[in-house]
Amino acid sequence: MSHELLMLIAILCPTLGSVLLPVAGKVSPRLRNTLSLLMVLTALGCSVALLPSVLSGDLPAAHWEVKNLPLGLALSLKADSLAVFMAIVSSLISAVIVAYSTSYISHYGHQNEYYAMVTMFLGAMMGLVYSSSLILLYLFWEITAITSWRLIGFFREPFQVRRADKAFLVTVFGALCMLLGFIAVWTAAGSCDMDVIHAKLGIGGLPFYAVGLILMGILAKSSTLPFHTWLPDAGVAPSPVTAMLHAAVLVKIGVYVFARLFLVMLPLSLQWQTIVLVLAAASALVSATAALIETDLKRIIAYSTVSQIAFIFLGFASGSTYGAVGGLLYILMHGLAKGGLFLGAGVVEQRTHTKDIRQMGGLIKTMPITAVSFAFCAFSVMGIPPFGGFFSKFMVLSGGINGGHTWLTLVFIAGAVLTILYLTRLFVVVFLGDKTAQANEGSPVMVACVAVLAGLSLLGGLWINGASRWAWSAASGFLVPGLSQ
Repeated sequence: MSHELLMLIAILCPTLGSVLLPVAGKVSPRLRNTLSLLMVLTALGCSVALLPSVLSGDLPAAHWEVKNLPLGLALSLKADSLAVFMAIVSSLISAVIVAYSTSYISHYGHQNEYYAMVTMFLGAMMGLVYSSSLILLYLFWEITAITSWRLIGFFREPFQVRRADKAFLVTVFGALCMLLGFIAVWTAAGSCDMDVIHAKLGIGGLPFYAVGLILMGILAKSSTLPFHTWLPDAGVAPSPVTAMLHAAVLVKIGVYVFARLFLVMLPLSLQWQTIVLVLAAASALVSATAALIETDLKRIIAYSTVSQIAFIFLGFASGSTYGAVGGLLYILMHGLAKGGLFLGAGVVEQRTHTKDIRQMGGLIKTMPITAVSFAFCAFSVMGIPPFGGFFSKFMVLSGGINGGHTWLTLVFIAGAVLTILYLTRLFVVVFLGDKTAQANEGSPVMVACVAVLAGLSLLGGLWINGASRWAWSAASGFLVPGLSQ
């Protein structure tokens, strides 16, 4: 099978195939669930099939000129090491989430829409990572906004719909700013093709205001200060949805596009690196502090995501090769662990019928597998060795210092300490103590999915040589001489 066809299947199978799921659901819910999982696994399989060629230095690309399109636009796809890395990470975690959903969502209504939106969500991510055109990237960016809006408002209560509307408005506002920035790029380069833009503009060739507009879209989508408040509010969504938002797709889109545009296409100037690092440091500290005093289970984990995404920005904006590779490794390790935390929270929430941690306690006695799995994922997010999160956090912090940002890195170290504090508090309150909430272990499928992500979080640390080599390979496209080691 040709590489071009593999890219198309990875994108179109979940994106267009998702419209068949409501029809399949009318025939058989099991058929619908199976098809959804198969579509996600197909995207994963196609991306894995592209990996050997990409690692060998071959960069599959597809380019279709369409007559009468305005501005000379074309449909362009490219599978480089960064794109394949993100595609595999996103589709792998999404596959676990869809499998988890088969049990979690079975208790609720409008399931046909749920599976259609989840599958299309992942398909849009595949389209985004393989796009080598700004316009195509923007198209898939907006599809993720629409699908996430419907998923966050899944339960349809007025306050839940308002939270979904808030997420939609914040991210779409950022997207419109980003579109204006893309127009400025097209004006300066005369093309929307990323390779052409890179060749024509190079480092520092983009107007200052254009970088700012594009960054507003990235920061809004990645829920970074000052656009961070929508993500904790999105906790009204079902737990597998919040896992996709935080671990697999939505906020990871922001950091991926940052890497794609400002590490590969047009590396940031030192001035913009400093601005991004200051915003990220503030975001890490503010959100970690909020997590320390919050009592809603899913909001605590959501604030943790806001804080941890800032560490990825530290790696990417540090100006250090070590930090950039660490940022990619962070995407992998954080995705696995944070997915496990949200799916574990979903088990707890369904069994205790509350998200208030003050009404929980002693759950390790009745939910031992969930508790241990949750602890493993929390250890990885904290950065406790030998879990994978330790190595990625060490690399981004080292990259910040190597890049000459020592004082800002100290702020991130303070955020890392707060991470240990709020996740320890969360585990102690929910799973330990004398009080025993009335709850039993979750369904075998749900618990198994949490355990799988917990095991992968540990395996990522034990097999860190392989994981880090993969991250180095994925970063090969932007390891330029301008970056310090």
